[in-house]
Amino acid sequence: MTGRIERIELRHVNVPLTEPFWPSWIPGYPQTHVAQTFARFVTSDGLVGETAGPAFTTERRGLGDLLGGFLLGLPADDMDGFRKRLREGSYLGWRNWWLEAAMWDLAGKMAGKPVYKLLQQHEQTVSRVRVYASSGSLRPLAERRPYLDDIRGKGIGAVKIRVKYDTLAEDLAIVRGVRAAVGDDFTIGVDANQGWPVSLFRRNPDWDLERATAFGRGCDDLNVAWLEEPLDMHDWHGMAELRRRVRTTIAGGELHGGWHELQPLFEHDSLGKYQPDAMFCGLTVSKRVMDECRRRGLVFSPHTWSNGFNMFVNLHAFAAWEQGGLLEYPYEPPGFVPAAREGIMPPLLTNPDGTIDVPQEPGLGVRIDERLLRRYGKRFHVSTPARVALHTIREKGLKAALQLKKAKQIA
Repeated sequence: MTGRIERIELRHVNVPLTEPFWPSWIPGYPQTHVAQTFARFVTSDGLVGETAGPAFTTERRGLGDLLGGFLLGLPADDMDGFRKRLREGSYLGWRNWWLEAAMWDLAGKMAGKPVYKLLQQHEQTVSRVRVYASSGSLRPLAERRPYLDDIRGKGIGAVKIRVKYDTLAEDLAIVRGVRAAVGDDFTIGVDANQGWPVSLFRRNPDWDLERATAFGRGCDDLNVAWLEEPLDMHDWHGMAELRRRVRTTIAGGELHGGWHELQPLFEHDSLGKYQPDAMFCGLTVSKRVMDECRRRGLVFSPHTWSNGFNMFVNLHAFAAWEQGGLLEYPYEPPGFVPAAREGIMPPLLTNPDGTIDVPQEPGLGVRIDERLLRRYGKRFHVSTPARVALHTIREKGLKAALQLKKAKQIA
């Protein structure tokens, strides 16, 4: 008999960076920590599933009060039921698809297989995947050259650079400079970060179709492999038109929260390369995107920028993609490096041939360092049936609590 979820633990985790990192997607914002909400599900038969969602700070302080009532008692193998509960919780404004990864962790452990094998079309062992170095900041060419030398020294043969300057000329100049520095055989991708513009700290230079077209044609001339998020994430028609105007592959889809948001991109032929992030849409939706890419002859390569769980979960999604290619590997030293990115687990380092290892242990294969979890994490909520029952009695009274319990048993 399959165990049921009987305990949920939540922690705020805040891993400091050795130096501030300036993400191009939030102009003017110095990131000093890798913040995340860590969740641990324990089943009645002793299995443990874990995940951690990207965070700004402690904004999920009240999440535990919601999760206990929604998720406790669910069978550990009821993925559909779990997603249904998360969807019901989202009606109140919570988008917590990152929690689904813990259920896949449990599913792999119950099956005795790594998660990627549960996602594959035809089960086979994948030991390594190739990566591209994904920069995260706007840097002048003089500062970018040492970075390029660094990644080439690690055996990595591809890079993604950021463009978000005020003028088209500046954006094209950095791409032209990088191409000259790495030569014609090196793969270059470009991320314009126009999918979800943020102007909280500094004005975001917003692109329209004409600017995206002019930049895209410049990318054609420079043999850029893909142009990522050149327009708003919901501008299906604009991206479809851009694809007709330029040869460079148009990529996106990283922050969409469900199939209903991704489906129009396929229907309008908006993208040539799909980059769903399983921490924002769930591995279930990532697999659906993968299947659709396979059917339509498109490229699948997940977004991975965030924390260690984000890296591992999307690594499993990519390892299930039999057509290979390149997986994003976030790397922007000196601040954003693997030790900080993974934070509470051993860093996922590249091999000399520019690959990373795919975990082969049952589940996600993430090994939490409990010492680091205690150092950087603070537990703020524990849900068990007894705790939820006591909370309900205090809040609603014994009679109402008993009625709710009876109603839930019937449901």
